[in-house]
Amino acid sequence: MAARTDTELVFGGTAARFHGPDGQLLGRAAESDETDDHLRDPAGPRLVLVHGERGIGRTVFAHATAERLRAGGIAVLPVDCVPGDAEHPQLLALRLVMALEDHRSTATKRTPTRKPAAEALSAMKHDDRTAMAEALAAALARPTPTVVLVDDAHHADAESLAMLDEIDFDRVPPGIRLLLTTARHTAPARPSSSPSPSPSPSPGPSLPGQAMDRLAHNRAAHTITLPRLGLEDSTAMVAQRLRSAPDADLMRRLHELSRGIPGALDALLAEWTAQDAIRTADGQAFLGTGAPVPLLPDHDRYVAALRGLEEPCGTVATALSILWPLGRTAEALVASSTGLPAESVTEGIRTLIDEGVLDELPGRPGTPASAPRGWTFRVPLLAHTVRERLGPVKRSHLSATAVEALWAAGPAPQNPTPLPTAPLISLPTPPPIPLLEEVDAQTYLPDRIADAGFLVARDRAVEELTAAARSLYPDLERRGMLRWHLAAVRLIEEQYDRDLAILRTGQAAAGCGDFRTARTAAEWLVCGPAEGLDPQAVHEAATLLVASAAAEQDWQALSRMGTALWWEGLPLSAMATVSGRVQALWQLEKWQEALTLMLQTERVWQATPGSRALLELFRRVAEYVLGRPDRFTHALALPEEPDLPPSKAFAFNIATLDVLLGIGDLRSAANLLSTRRMRLELLPQHNRFLWHHLNGQWDEALALARRLLVNGGVLNVVPGHHLLPARTAAILLAQGRPTSADRLISSVRGQVNGPLEHVLDHAEAEVRRTLGDLGRAEQLLQHGLRAADERGSFYGTDELLASLAEVHAEAGHPDRARACLERLDRTAEQMNSGRTRLLHLLTSGKILGPDSPEARKHLHEAVDLARSRSQPFETAVTLLAAVRANAGPATLLHEAYEHFGELGATLWRFHTRTAMREAGLTVPGRRQATAENENLLATLLAEGLTNRQIAGALRLSEDAVANRLSRLFARTGMRSRTEVVTAVLTGTPMTTAHH
Repeated sequence: MAARTDTELVFGGTAARFHGPDGQLLGRAAESDETDDHLRDPAGPRLVLVHGERGIGRTVFAHATAERLRAGGIAVLPVDCVPGDAEHPQLLALRLVMALEDHRSTATKRTPTRKPAAEALSAMKHDDRTAMAEALAAALARPTPTVVLVDDAHHADAESLAMLDEIDFDRVPPGIRLLLTTARHTAPARPSSSPSPSPSPSPGPSLPGQAMDRLAHNRAAHTITLPRLGLEDSTAMVAQRLRSAPDADLMRRLHELSRGIPGALDALLAEWTAQDAIRTADGQAFLGTGAPVPLLPDHDRYVAALRGLEEPCGTVATALSILWPLGRTAEALVASSTGLPAESVTEGIRTLIDEGVLDELPGRPGTPASAPRGWTFRVPLLAHTVRERLGPVKRSHLSATAVEALWAAGPAPQNPTPLPTAPLISLPTPPPIPLLEEVDAQTYLPDRIADAGFLVARDRAVEELTAAARSLYPDLERRGMLRWHLAAVRLIEEQYDRDLAILRTGQAAAGCGDFRTARTAAEWLVCGPAEGLDPQAVHEAATLLVASAAAEQDWQALSRMGTALWWEGLPLSAMATVSGRVQALWQLEKWQEALTLMLQTERVWQATPGSRALLELFRRVAEYVLGRPDRFTHALALPEEPDLPPSKAFAFNIATLDVLLGIGDLRSAANLLSTRRMRLELLPQHNRFLWHHLNGQWDEALALARRLLVNGGVLNVVPGHHLLPARTAAILLAQGRPTSADRLISSVRGQVNGPLEHVLDHAEAEVRRTLGDLGRAEQLLQHGLRAADERGSFYGTDELLASLAEVHAEAGHPDRARACLERLDRTAEQMNSGRTRLLHLLTSGKILGPDSPEARKHLHEAVDLARSRSQPFETAVTLLAAVRANAGPATLLHEAYEHFGELGATLWRFHTRTAMREAGLTVPGRRQATAENENLLATLLAEGLTNRQIAGALRLSEDAVANRLSRLFARTGMRSRTEVVTAVLTGTPMTTAHH
């Protein structure tokens, strides 16, 4: 099957590509209309000035305006100013005269008797301001209609700007208009739903001279200021640049770092995409977990602007990149830490404000206007770049300055470690220092302590870093928890305490998904723990080591860890060795080997409460998988282990929940959440995915699946490692996307020596069945059953048996179908599972046929059972099967139709419409049904299916498919499959008018 190029849904996602602007002017509708109205109005202003800060898009805006004017028949003459023009008096005036005269000569096709351009050249050569002013006034007085676009007029010479200001436009014919773009770093952000704070405008113009400011106040001038983009417009811009819809978390990070300035957004996107930090899945763009904020390159406009300023601006900006969160106190700290005079720091801050590098934060109401709260970088990404490019010595020194200032002003810790008699950094005792409200107060001080390292009191630093890290757990957004733990480890000298800190670091790393760091920390402890280290700590390290290897899908390493040989020679207790081996076998789904080992070593692991609880969980799950569900089922009614710490109790509950959601027992899963007081929104993402999938909340499930697939989070910690891709593929298939489902399944296959892939076999077989390839479907299902049988696994075999029975029946092998049905019946009796029982009832109803009383009885029971389980998809499938087998009234199809519609299961909804017509029922919403049919057909085309494959999916003849395609092309005006595919991939409505 052909692959979809831009909406792939595969393990790991695909790297996003950065596309430059495509000519669309986003977020500028009001300003564009205002500009057009003034330039087209005969009585409008003669001068239109477009102001905007660095990176706001003045040039793009001006060029888009020019294109619209030209399209309306108005001539536009471009005159660009560049850095250095200010050093050449009268240069802009000369360019304006020459451009206007050249245009006039071309338009009139006459040889002028007067040579204004020559006169202007002579005036400039002789520095004759009067003559140049006369030439400029004469050029502007000619009646030839035109708009002169002067881009980046802030680079122009002041003398030419003054000449423009002196012209009496009331006496000049209205034929010529001037559109000037200028940099002015005073634009506040437009009101936005963005969570990031909007900087306040800095007072006064930021132009090097006053000529442009005077021109802006000319009676003939009108000023338009381009604001920053709000979150909605920023999202549209990012979607255009990436050709994918950005995830909400990605947009939050982008907007926080760019403040809605298009130039900063583009710079950030370009760097992140170059690093493959942004991944796409199914048309959605996500920022990879733990992706660091990039640094702006030297050629970037913001870096170049800062480097172009004279000292002390660079030194002040460097210090403020670390100290600005301290508010007004930062000014004095910059002076003390850099050795600059206070007046030089003040002057540097003022210049940085004027040049658009810093924003001044106004004081509170009631405070003097001259007393700002402090300063912040206009573009947070620039602040990050400046800070991260600091050398380690300078960065440590400035961070220590901030730490000592905050420690001296704030309360001591509740259980303080005695500090040295003298601080390592000598500072005067300041008044209390509140951090600015624009700062992330939870991370600022720990970040500075981590950077300061040995320059601050070591014991207090370790204590505060550890406390801050614990308060942020699990830190899924990687805000700093792991970094603080690592910084604490570097500061600890005593090996015993250091090893405990390393264990905390590894556990924190696993909590936030950094399994490489977790595994490294665990290996350190397992291979050489400190003398006297608590055996329980070493046991936890061994457990962490195995879990991290599993999370990294290192099946070869896990296979070695499942042997006694691997653990021999390690300085570990018998408890740690047994626990590690069992867990390795458990992750590999070698259930019988794990149970045998547990039986042989029961005296060892039963001796310690910590290991006993974990191994009991392993035993319950292993026995359940092997077809002995009693111990697992009985444990559901038991209270939690009383001596387990909350983190371990939560982990054990999650493992149990995984099993329940994996077998489709939604009622028991809900009861577990209730009795154990677990909130759904705090569950791991794979749990929430399975929950939403069973509850029929497929949009929410797919959103989670995309993120998990992009970040590699497709593994569960219990049976059914591949449930996430398998269930995601099932959703895609129900939506009419078999190629996407097939690509997803293929992308997670092929793990040598890894866990069973029989759930993937079932998912792929369903794709093949949908396309009419029963032979390949049978092969896949048989393969899945053989693999499960080799390991004695009952988990997931119910779905394999049910599908295989149907495939045999459809292929004309009733004896084989009945054999599968009999085994499915035995499995249902043995496992006592609601899903297995429902599958048996459904399958027997289909196999036995509509004329069988037993079949009708089973399907009646299936309908009641499905409704009691409250899972929309399986309920709808059951209702459809019951009607087709004459085991229920045709009106049940209406209920199934509604369920499929709420789920977005367009392929199943199509088949239900067919069943309704066959039953003589009216399909509700004829126009909507027609649109759904066409959209489904277009989706199947976009999936790259042939007419034969489409016929298999829709259960139609190839001629019927060809006729439907002809009608689709005729109605929309499209002429090829390529056009239809393009419309689907871009989300373009397939309407004749649009085409």
